Amino acid sequence: MGPDSRSARIRMLVAEQAVRRGARVGVVDVCTAAVAALPVGGAGLSAMSRSAPSHPLCSTDDISEQLEELQLTLGEGPCVDAFLHGSAVLTPDLLTRDLQDRWTVFADAALEAGARAVFALPLQMGAISPGVLDLYANVPTALDAEELADALAFADLATLILLDTRIDETGAPTGGPIPEQSFEDLGAYRAEIDQANGILTVQLGVGIEEAFVLLRAYAYARGRRLADVAADVVARRLRFSPDAEPDQTDEET
Repeated sequence: MGPDSRSARIRMLVAEQAVRRGARVGVVDVCTAAVAALPVGGAGLSAMSRSAPSHPLCSTDDISEQLEELQLTLGEGPCVDAFLHGSAVLTPDLLTRDLQDRWTVFADAALEAGARAVFALPLQMGAISPGVLDLYANVPTALDAEELADALAFADLATLILLDTRIDETGAPTGGPIPEQSFEDLGAYRAEIDQANGILTVQLGVGIEEAFVLLRAYAYARGRRLADVAADVVARRLRFSPDAEPDQTDEET
């Protein structure tokens, strides 16, 4: 299956979950759709950052909720490794000896919570990683190539949804509606948000992570979508300065 048709199918599955929930599309719909489509028992998603506290955003059941809390509290586990290394961490069986040695506290705690297999997929767009999607199964489980490709597509969509929603002060998406076309066009924003971050690293002399934090902070403070602020930066309608408030050079439309 080609990446475009896979992406479209995953987007449809997630949109259907949002319709059932009677709400706008959110990362919770990605988690729910992933559980329905893959051989896993639950899913959880945490917002993670090197410069701010990490916190769970959603989980589909009690076990996935415990797994998110455990990893963020203990500072170890597949979720933490996936975030730090920027690559998927696939754990078909937590009872494997080397995993017991690798995650000495988490492995036993996760088994006790009811998880036997855990798959952690980093949410990534360019150099930005806003979090991790975790999937678990209560029996030893391996994802085949198609299932792994689907899981990565769910993580990719979660990234776009997370980056494109308005963010409140806790880092969680707010309840305001997203315009209909934004969900369909999320992919088009990827390069623009990445490009805006690149511009800010030059304007401010900071790293890509800090530039992204500043971009999000500006969007939050004004109740604007991240993609719209990024578009202003790329179009040079908005310029950030190291010593002053960002300058909006043209009137906003």
